Amino acid sequence: MRVFIFSAAAGGGHIRTAQALEQYINHHVVDAKVKVVDALKEVNYIYDKLICKGYHFVATKTPAIFGHMYHNTNDNSPLSKFVPKMNHALSKRLLSLIHEFEPDIIVATHPFVAEMVSHLKGKGFIDAKLLVVMTDYAPHKTWIAEHVDGYIVANDDMVIPMVQDFGVEPEKIHPFGIPILETFFHPQPKDSLRREMGLAPDKPTILLMAGSFGVKTIVQIYRDIIRVPMDFQMIVITGKNQRLYQTLKTTVMLSPKKTKLILFTQKVEQYMQASDLIITKPGGLTVTEALASNLPLLVFDSIPGQEEDNADFLELHGMARRLHKNESCTDALKELLADKMQLASMEQACKNFDQSDGCAKIVSLMKDMIK
Repeated sequence: MRVFIFSAAAGGGHIRTAQALEQYINHHVVDAKVKVVDALKEVNYIYDKLICKGYHFVATKTPAIFGHMYHNTNDNSPLSKFVPKMNHALSKRLLSLIHEFEPDIIVATHPFVAEMVSHLKGKGFIDAKLLVVMTDYAPHKTWIAEHVDGYIVANDDMVIPMVQDFGVEPEKIHPFGIPILETFFHPQPKDSLRREMGLAPDKPTILLMAGSFGVKTIVQIYRDIIRVPMDFQMIVITGKNQRLYQTLKTTVMLSPKKTKLILFTQKVEQYMQASDLIITKPGGLTVTEALASNLPLLVFDSIPGQEEDNADFLELHGMARRLHKNESCTDALKELLADKMQLASMEQACKNFDQSDGCAKIVSLMKDMIK
């Protein structure tokens, strides 16, 4: 089986999804050949920068505008018609890569790439099957393309809207979950992980994941949290945000709460598995990794659009506590730490949302598609 996975670096989660699926296939499918390519980088340097850098800028600096664009492209608007035309115009630049690799199946983990490959199929340039992996917890029109053979979606709730709102055939929709690394599904004991991290093995542990978010916002959240008059310790992961890491270093040294400060790490699963609660923004991959780690979420600053949809899903199913506008993070944290039954209920809801066999189901589907 030859699998070509096209992704894009917009938002980060699309690439991580592609890498997780690649790793699973390489580990579990004999004689499989897998190739992962950032499609936007291949088709046009300027378009890639416009989409990836533009996404980050608009989503973080002007979230209201981002939300308007998100909802606008979900309707039959001029913008929703313009974007596919751009993708169609650039799609032929993928042809040489596809013909060289000769895939049996193409996987797209970004909506613009799905549109490009669908266009090539529609024009008869390629005949490989097209499988689209959607990386958020609610559907959006940009993911839907005419010549897609199957959709992998995050949850059952997405099926009916895709059928009723976007006309997707039900048999093409497969709620197997978003692919993540297998290590998230193999938990280690909290106490031993905490000891290895230099933390108290029996103390409640809060994980704050910051990443590329604004430095001032995260620093203020941390300062507010450590003033909560309850006994807990913290792990803070800043990702590749070096400025945030340096800013927090002094604050952490003076903190009344024991805090392990982490820059970039390849062991996110261990920090999640060592924690009792994660405070984060609800990006699709972070949410999926937390749920796989049976880790309840306290989500803040949801970007209007897919992050709000993700937060809505989590709250509806009892897996997260969502901070609403002008609501205090410290009040919500105190509420959760004081109510052990509520936190335990949220953890059980995460356990019930078991998608540990998702990649295996995806591979089985791929094999059936290319028979």
